Amino acid sequence: MIDYRDARPEDGPELDAMARAVWLETFGHSGSAEDIALYLAKAYGPTGDLIRHLSDPGHRFRLACREGVIVGYAKLSMPWLPQGNFGPRARQLSQLYTVQAVRGAGVARTLMDWTIEMARAQGADELLLTVWEHNPRAMRFYEKIGFVHVGDYEFPMGEQIDRDLIMRLPL
Repeated sequence: MIDYRDARPEDGPELDAMARAVWLETFGHSGSAEDIALYLAKAYGPTGDLIRHLSDPGHRFRLACREGVIVGYAKLSMPWLPQGNFGPRARQLSQLYTVQAVRGAGVARTLMDWTIEMARAQGADELLLTVWEHNPRAMRFYEKIGFVHVGDYEFPMGEQIDRDLIMRLPL
């Protein structure tokens, strides 16, 4: 059984380890060892973005736990995309990660439903996200929900620049 709850700052180390492992599994083949190391140092670890954002009121996290272990999460944020890609009431799904063992079990959809509900509760009229252009599984998932490709974003992974698709869902 999967339980869902809001994240707390003390979840940081476990959430960070889970997110880092999913990131490496999904994207670890996509760049040089140097670029991956640069990205991981910025995003994860005790001083990384993920742990810092747990205490930042501009971000909300929802966890999926199985037997007390984090198996997925969603992170809802104020938009961090460059201006011009969204209106004044937009919110952004910054991350939606699940471990391999729960994929296909509805965990991602439940986390997405929470994200949409929370964005609406915050007064958002649109939800944005970015997805790597070489992640067709994620793109199909988002398209089924109703997200459409509205632009591109240059995602820095170390010194390497990847193309992410900006997708939008009207709320």
